[in-house]
Amino acid sequence: MKTLIVGVGALGGLIAARMLKAGAEVALATRTSESARQLKASGLHAGEWVAAGEIGVWESFRQREFELVILATKAQDALQVAPQLRAATLLPIQNGGVSQILAERIGPCVLGGLSNLAATMTRPGVYEQKNQGHLLIGELAGGISPRAEAVRDWLGQAIEVRLTDNLSGAVWSKLLINCSVTTLGAIGGCSMRDYIYQPQARRLFDQVYAEALAVALASGATPQRMLVDPLGSGEEWLQTVLAAYGDLKPSMLQDFERGRTTEIDFLNGYVVELGQRLGIPVQANRAVVQIVERITGGDCRPELSLLTQIAQAGFDIAL
Repeated sequence: MKTLIVGVGALGGLIAARMLKAGAEVALATRTSESARQLKASGLHAGEWVAAGEIGVWESFRQREFELVILATKAQDALQVAPQLRAATLLPIQNGGVSQILAERIGPCVLGGLSNLAATMTRPGVYEQKNQGHLLIGELAGGISPRAEAVRDWLGQAIEVRLTDNLSGAVWSKLLINCSVTTLGAIGGCSMRDYIYQPQARRLFDQVYAEALAVALASGATPQRMLVDPLGSGEEWLQTVLAAYGDLKPSMLQDFERGRTTEIDFLNGYVVELGQRLGIPVQANRAVVQIVERITGGDCRPELSLLTQIAQAGFDIAL
């Protein structure tokens, strides 16, 4: 299967290194020519060194046709580069609403994907898998298709890949956690366990989650149980969420610290946009997006008191 992996960061690089080690012929696309040059010289390492093979900047692959293109970039870059590529099957593996947005823009070539792999890049070209995670893939319209099975078998040479007949439900289940656990932790500058027992922060968490769930259900999705039941509630459910996610440092907080663009538009921002289209109130998620934008713009810093202020202000974006 003629394959292009776009993005050779932690996740894309891990998949690429494993595929190359398995003897698969894959091309690699990077953001810059310098990154391509470095990886061409050093090779990729995920247990052992392998040659990078064909590698170049994204633009160099515009006129090429591929059976499979894996988008392993940041969400913003995925939306930018995807229309420029020729792919029989396009597999985005970002968080949030990226798969749905691309399907609306590009059409049925999009195969939905979701990553539960924890990967790190210790230095350019050197990758480690930090958990026993997997890729989850499936048709956005539901069901199991021959092409999804073919992609699973092809990528299964390198990593664990599972199929689901409810990909949109799986995407929403992860989005619910990202919108609440991750985004609020980033705003608070802490883990979920550090903020959830603050009464106003808990109130904000509950409201953000409830709004996102209402949007998911109104869109026709049936959120799929993953690590936790997406339709759960109460103290026992909360303890399950804490056990799974309570001590993790939010990836968005790392974006703040490194001065990188966040993916808020594809998380809470996606909930707000879709909620407005469907007529679902999304005031708390709108307030959260506003605060993330202010932190990104340097108007304030992540701190726990922000969560309390948002809740006490009645989730008002004029805070």
